[in-house]
Amino acid sequence: MPTKTITKALAAVLLMLAALSVRSSLASGKKQFTPSTGATDRGCPNDDSGLTLPPGFCATVFADGIGHARHMVVAPNGVVYVNTWSGRYYGNSTPHAGGFLVALQDQSGAGKADVIKRFGKTVQTGGHGGTGIGFYNGVIYAESNDRIVRYSLPASAIVPNGPAETIVSGLPLGGDHPMHPFLIAADGTMYVDVASATNSCQVNNRTLQSPGLNPCTELQTRAGIWRYDANKANQIFSPAERFATGIRNAEGFAIDADGRVLVTQHGRDQLRANWPDLYKPDQEATLPAEELSLLQLNGDYGWPECYYDAFVQKLALAPEYGGDGGKAVGVCANKLGPIAAFPAHWAPNAMVRYDKEQFPARYRNGVFIAFHGSWDRAPYAQGGYNVVFQPLDGDRASGQCEVFADGFAGAVKSPAEAAHRPSGLAVGPDGALYVSDDVGGRIYRIVYRGGPNFNAAKVTPCPSLTAPAGPVAETAAGPPEGTHPNAGAAAIAVPPGATRQMVALGARIYGGQVGGAACTGCHGDSGQGTPLGPALTGQQWLWSDGSYAGLTKTIRDGVSQPKEYRSPMPPMGGAQLRPDQVSAVAAYVWSISHNPAPKRD
Repeated sequence: MPTKTITKALAAVLLMLAALSVRSSLASGKKQFTPSTGATDRGCPNDDSGLTLPPGFCATVFADGIGHARHMVVAPNGVVYVNTWSGRYYGNSTPHAGGFLVALQDQSGAGKADVIKRFGKTVQTGGHGGTGIGFYNGVIYAESNDRIVRYSLPASAIVPNGPAETIVSGLPLGGDHPMHPFLIAADGTMYVDVASATNSCQVNNRTLQSPGLNPCTELQTRAGIWRYDANKANQIFSPAERFATGIRNAEGFAIDADGRVLVTQHGRDQLRANWPDLYKPDQEATLPAEELSLLQLNGDYGWPECYYDAFVQKLALAPEYGGDGGKAVGVCANKLGPIAAFPAHWAPNAMVRYDKEQFPARYRNGVFIAFHGSWDRAPYAQGGYNVVFQPLDGDRASGQCEVFADGFAGAVKSPAEAAHRPSGLAVGPDGALYVSDDVGGRIYRIVYRGGPNFNAAKVTPCPSLTAPAGPVAETAAGPPEGTHPNAGAAAIAVPPGATRQMVALGARIYGGQVGGAACTGCHGDSGQGTPLGPALTGQQWLWSDGSYAGLTKTIRDGVSQPKEYRSPMPPMGGAQLRPDQVSAVAAYVWSISHNPAPKRD
């Protein structure tokens, strides 16, 4: 055979083999990534995220509208797996069609998922979704309802084709914090967050001056970290597997370079609202701090008896257990404090250690933390709704945290108005950082495209833990008739037996400008509702007939057992209101239900 013919035949064979190889790689999802260690300054031509990042970083919207996206994990082949959730945290909105677990793959390398597949339980098969998700030994682990299950992945697909196998079942679902985030260590040890059922273990949860249960019996099965074996099927939840206690809600987990487990803690709420004789109004917004702790076997981190006061840099005795507003320490002297702290009520929902080389060296010794954002800072400005980086040196913080990514919420940082809220974090094999959002179901992908000389002087430090709450947010209440061009075209609706002056006073009380406790954190700044409380602008009522008298009674007595929302409403919203002020709030609520304010853009 002539040499020219042999050459052509060989080229054809090689081309065919290359095509088969690429096809096989895309079909199986086993695309391998090579981290970039020498980034050059290439700008951000495809940045459509709207985020504010340090110099040289770029973000793209990797996926959008996938449901209430919670935690994520990225497999070695670059496929992003997301757990999504449903239920009362999201106003019982209709879940996304299909399974609650989502696989996202970028086949083109454009920084966006062009393959989206759902699997796992659906609404029709009794699923509600969950928060926790992990990847261990080539297998997907996920929280689903009261259990953690695992799915084996076929070699030729990115989603399973068989049923789930239960690893642990019977996890508690009731109360304020029914989620179960988890982490799986290299040896298969699975650490599971079983968060508290209440805010502070009161006799009557979230109620004015209700004392704490002593002993706090829910600590037997809640408010701690439980340990299981990821390699063992059909384990049953019980008190015997508790690893650590006194952690109110540890949604964020990470393992440091030396194998130590780190956890975040959501600090308690409503110090001022429930104990107004001991705390000033602005202390509702500034206490207590959020925490990052080193997890220890049999460690006791203090909840519900203690909270971390960043102003005095120590654990303080909670008022439900004899605390005096911050001076007394009591049993807290023997509890484990945090290794780092963050501004009050920012809500640390996820954490990940950055273990790749694509980012500048500054980010290789520490953790990224996703802060879901506050509600309990009202009527002062809300905080969080961002991703921060906390540098670490061994088992302690090595400096102040920095706000790494911001802008998720959009124009307004509040539970009702935020466009997006960070909820999960994961690092890909190529060094990209992924951030999930549980409002719009958006997944962000962040990479570094700057030069080798990263300018650390231009990063944004976190606010001081002792910064004042600031002025009362003037937008918290808003005018009773709303803000729109035709404001004078119609009169304010006034219930029989009330006056326009009462409605105006009620608006100020509702916004926290009078009375010492705002209603906006749960019901929204214009009564439009939030995941924590129902809308007040319609005429569908859960606890009264909507009459002026009925609304007055509900506000005065509170709601101890909510029908559709996770947290009770204390009498008078936790404030100490006079009878005429209660009537004024009821008049305002009646007014906006008969003449609702327009939704803000």
